Amino acid sequence: MKYFEVAFTLSPYSTDACDVLAALAGEVGFETFMETEDGLTGYVQQALFNEQTLKETIEDFPFDGISINYNVREAEDKDWNEQWEQEGFEPIEVRRKMEDGRGIIIHDGRHLPVNITDQDITIEIDAKLAFGTGTHETTRMICSTLLDLFGNLSPLTSYLSPLKVLDCGTGTGILAICALKLGASEAVGYDIDEWSADNARHNAVINRVDDRFTSLLGDVNILKEVEGSFDLVMANINRNILLADMPMMHEKMAPGAQLILSGFYTADIPMLTEKAQSLGMKLVAQEEDNDWACVVLRN
Repeated sequence: MKYFEVAFTLSPYSTDACDVLAALAGEVGFETFMETEDGLTGYVQQALFNEQTLKETIEDFPFDGISINYNVREAEDKDWNEQWEQEGFEPIEVRRKMEDGRGIIIHDGRHLPVNITDQDITIEIDAKLAFGTGTHETTRMICSTLLDLFGNLSPLTSYLSPLKVLDCGTGTGILAICALKLGASEAVGYDIDEWSADNARHNAVINRVDDRFTSLLGDVNILKEVEGSFDLVMANINRNILLADMPMMHEKMAPGAQLILSGFYTADIPMLTEKAQSLGMKLVAQEEDNDWACVVLRN
């Protein structure tokens, strides 16, 4: 995927101000940051970059007496996670809070899980980006929510058969694959990045669920080409995209369907739930982890 590299200069420099700037920039699409001597450098997908929104964010910066300047250039087209790819990641466990302790074990091909039980679900992810492997709080919270949801719905065939899942911004495909391994009948995932759409398809093959998984290239408008509705919709995307895309997601939800959202901060919950309520949905659960949030809404 193509990125812009944005160099921010703060005068006078302040660590606290840099932290706030990173949080605000994250809300408008920036994915990662590196500290510099006089500020920070941020990276944002070219398709998601809105300079007018960035300018408005800087104009409303909550610290008085600090000047923020920035310079935008096209980031070098290289694999920013090459070292991470080579090293891989240690297996990640996500377990239910209920008595059975059922878990999801996420691993790569280099680090195989050990001490797993017959109740555990294993998911192998071959990823070139760390986000989408289960290392991030938002991914783990959605996986945990899926464990609780599918556990509470067991047996699924009681009133949701077949159970169709939609994964918005599928990335590595981890959430769709998780739902399929927990019992969903079929899943559709879409992503604006061609590599992600291909990688999700590849990971579905690794996990032997490719016959029930469809990976599409495009943004939320690709749903206009998808027939039928879904019993469960998931989206792990930043707040602004969730707000913009939620109406289309809602249109694809079956009566009584649930929507799991993450990728935003705890402070964003009221804004997102208000949007959901305007569409006729209600909040049924929420979870927080290190200021990141996950909410479950029902149609």
